[in-house]
Amino acid sequence: MELVRDVREELNELDQRITSYNQRIRDLFRSNEMCQRIRKIDGIGPITATALVAAVGDRTCFKNGMQFAAWLGLVPKQRSSGGKSHLFGIGKRGDRYLRTLMIHGARAVLGKAGGKTDAKSLWIRRMRDRRHPNVVAVALANKNARIVWSVLSGDSVYQPTGSVKI
Repeated sequence: MELVRDVREELNELDQRITSYNQRIRDLFRSNEMCQRIRKIDGIGPITATALVAAVGDRTCFKNGMQFAAWLGLVPKQRSSGGKSHLFGIGKRGDRYLRTLMIHGARAVLGKAGGKTDAKSLWIRRMRDRRHPNVVAVALANKNARIVWSVLSGDSVYQPTGSVKI
């Protein structure tokens, strides 16, 4: 019983520490101007935004959004020879933690894109008809990474497109 009590106290202490760290992340998210600019992108929450801003630092080291997405490891692995290009699964050469956050955020967006009529949801619906859900999630994560680079590299705010009439 004493051992169980000790483990329970330790778990309570860990819960308190996690709660305090979550609060610190939320405070940093609210106070950081770059985090506030990318928060409107679907699939980017406080944890992903603060991690991206902390990891990217100097945004000028990437020439374009494609290089940023490649740095995250969200592009296909390519083996080319004799003029023929062969594409495989994602490269996984970038930052594993950030790539995981971006893909999980994309999966959350996929789950809520069902009956929406905005341009991104229509794009998701067309992709789902042709591709496996995991491929669609990575493609959306790649798209979001490019949008993040665009918003962070210019001093602009993300403006999601309005709904499209079918």
